[in-house]
Amino acid sequence: HHRARRNAQKLLEYTLDNPEKVGALGSAPDSCGGVLPQLLESGLSPKEIFDTLTTQQVELVLTAHPTEVNRRTLLDKHRRVQNLLTEADEQRSKGATTMFKQKVINDSLKREIGLIWQSDELSRSKPTVQEEAERGTLVVETVLWETVPNFFRKLDATMVEALGEEYSLPLDAAPFKFSSWMGGDRDGNPNVTANVTREVCLRNRIRAAKLIKKDVEEIDGRLSTTFCSDELREKVGDAREPYRVLLGKIIAKLDLTIEWATQELEGLQNGYQTGKKNIQLDEIYLSKKELLDEIRLIHRSLSVTGNALTGGGYVLDLIRNICAFGLTLVPLDVRQESTRHTEALDAITRHLGIGSYSEWDETTKISWLQSELASKRPLIRSEEWNGNPMFSDTVVDTLETFQMIAEQHDDSLNAYVISQATSASDVLAVLLLQIDAGVKSPLRVVPLFETLDDLNGAADTMDTLFSLPAYKGCIDGKQEVMIGYSDSAKDAGRLAASWAQYETQEKLAEVAKKHNVDLVFFHGKGGTVGRGGNPATFKAILAHAPDTINGKFRVTEQGECIFQNFGHPDRAERTLDIYTAAILAEKHTERAKPNEEWRDMMNKISDLSCAAYRKIVRGDERFVPYFRSATPELELSELNIGSRPAKRKASGGVESLRAIPWIFAWTQTRLNLPTWLGVGEAIKEILNSDDGDKLRAMYNEWGSFRTTIDLVEMVLAKSEPSIAQHYDDVLVKDEKAKELGEEIRRIHKDTEDAILDLSSHEKFCESNELLQRILHVRNPYVDCMNVMQAEILMRLRECEDEEEKKRLKDALLISITGISNGMGNTG
Repeated sequence: HHRARRNAQKLLEYTLDNPEKVGALGSAPDSCGGVLPQLLESGLSPKEIFDTLTTQQVELVLTAHPTEVNRRTLLDKHRRVQNLLTEADEQRSKGATTMFKQKVINDSLKREIGLIWQSDELSRSKPTVQEEAERGTLVVETVLWETVPNFFRKLDATMVEALGEEYSLPLDAAPFKFSSWMGGDRDGNPNVTANVTREVCLRNRIRAAKLIKKDVEEIDGRLSTTFCSDELREKVGDAREPYRVLLGKIIAKLDLTIEWATQELEGLQNGYQTGKKNIQLDEIYLSKKELLDEIRLIHRSLSVTGNALTGGGYVLDLIRNICAFGLTLVPLDVRQESTRHTEALDAITRHLGIGSYSEWDETTKISWLQSELASKRPLIRSEEWNGNPMFSDTVVDTLETFQMIAEQHDDSLNAYVISQATSASDVLAVLLLQIDAGVKSPLRVVPLFETLDDLNGAADTMDTLFSLPAYKGCIDGKQEVMIGYSDSAKDAGRLAASWAQYETQEKLAEVAKKHNVDLVFFHGKGGTVGRGGNPATFKAILAHAPDTINGKFRVTEQGECIFQNFGHPDRAERTLDIYTAAILAEKHTERAKPNEEWRDMMNKISDLSCAAYRKIVRGDERFVPYFRSATPELELSELNIGSRPAKRKASGGVESLRAIPWIFAWTQTRLNLPTWLGVGEAIKEILNSDDGDKLRAMYNEWGSFRTTIDLVEMVLAKSEPSIAQHYDDVLVKDEKAKELGEEIRRIHKDTEDAILDLSSHEKFCESNELLQRILHVRNPYVDCMNVMQAEILMRLRECEDEEEKKRLKDALLISITGISNGMGNTG
């Protein structure tokens, strides 16, 4: 609420200081209201800015978070508290409050706080994938459905004021799209089956149809006018209230759409029953184009009959929501690990008697895949693998997924993401499996390059793909590539991963340009710095390598960050504004590119930091025992805070642990090790060498490098090694592991000194007064919870009584919730 209050106050001050301005989005430098005038001053024409704004697009992909700790019921109560605080602020600012109004708000606040206090903070069972998807998309229904058109209205007013009347936001402009992984991401999660994805797709259609129907009914209640255009009259005949005739038909068709999807959903859950209503597909809405055409017709009719103002209200909002959310609310990406496709094709080739696909070399795989893509005969029919012992359960699950994709209607699914992609054959395999399953319009295939080696080899992989006629002919000159920020940082450390991500995007952009392919990067970032996150979104986007975004930005928005950024209309609007302004500014802002000297320096720093990071995480035999005893990592998988296992594989150490719980564990102990380990050693060595002055110049002159170092500085400001030491004292029994803990804290201190030396700061984040104030207020409370959590972990690990264990696990999860909320994130 405080963030929303500050934003509102700034906007009010701007309006008072500039009474002649519309002030729809204020004038902050990271707002469209600030960026548009700045670009005009730089010499850009209104048309150039308009063309960029109306062709750029941000796509936010909502993903589940295996360490999301807050229950939905509590999030709802917190949202109501914020609404009440906002209402109280508005009444005070208007000077219109009375004793009675104030009492009503105070009583409502006490009521909500009392309910929060008496509510169970813990999830008593792990959420199903369906429940996780419902929780994740709740923000669309409760906040974004109203906020998105409201933001577009303000963006339109800002454009008209800055650029001129002729440069208003087009009717069907879609600067934002929303997608989801919840229900489609099956990488390492056996709970996501083909039927689960079918179910989530149907639920999304039902929700979208209900939201649209509600808005259409609202419009129907208002449009009682008897005048309409000839175009509309031809469609409805001589009806006295022409709009209501058309709207009535739309409502009836939406009702049928909801009924059809509900029947299909019940059939999936309970088995298809006889006697259900026979609804034909041409009786329902399956494509948003048909519905959009009808709503646009109403808008055109209102505009040409002197009712443009009416058309610019609810009708325009509905058009923009349909453009942003369609008939599926959030289309799903499908994600699966590359080895699953290799396993499926290996089973098929063995069944066909042509050898073992998994044993072929890359050249042989590509040659065979190309020939099969060119062939018109099916590779295998479903009756050949259903019930066939040659096909394992995991192979059948993979093939059933492609069968499910073939059944889906328009816009239900979005892209097919291949995690742990390493080669061109990984991409061709998914394309072939889609075509062989009968997918009429194959989903775009998106390789996800995650580890340091995968990132370094990505350009060669895509160059090989783009050189293959069989592949080039299937992509229509468009390609999407996903960059993994989490696993690369877990693999090589934050600094080495950041440089690899930067260089990889540069090289991939050059490869795409060489082959005349329009390349879009999909950024797999998390909320924390250790997973590629940056709370300063505007600066983070401008820190990307030049000529890699080009007006198209696809990025994951995960778990708790969904609520933080979009859980309230004011915050959601501000987030949309920042993204829009940043993508616009990035396209037209000249930024320093690294010269050869800087590149050599970055290569050296990257190698040094990666070696120092891996020396501890991979090379020190004490590390895994220390990690498991000094953090809540072992207990994480037993807590009911996500449908997804904490590890991709049940066995294995740190390398098999997912990036989110890896970060989560260190965040809980306040050491934040993955973000800074390796950074200090590299910087200290360079500063003490003849290249020290060059490194300082690079920090001062190259924004991307400075952003990376400043983020590490921010994390160090939030870290508390003394708290981590308390965990060691209470939990770590092995003397060698304790020694490692002491060494790590010494490295932490050296890293602090190195960062302050490089930045020339006397203390961390000295110019960030807000962060200083937050830490001052927050830390005393979180410190106490950390002390309690260490005690709880000790008792839990020593406890043999099952009832006592249950109580301790409850206490542990409560402490996790408290620390997570205090720190602002979990992973």
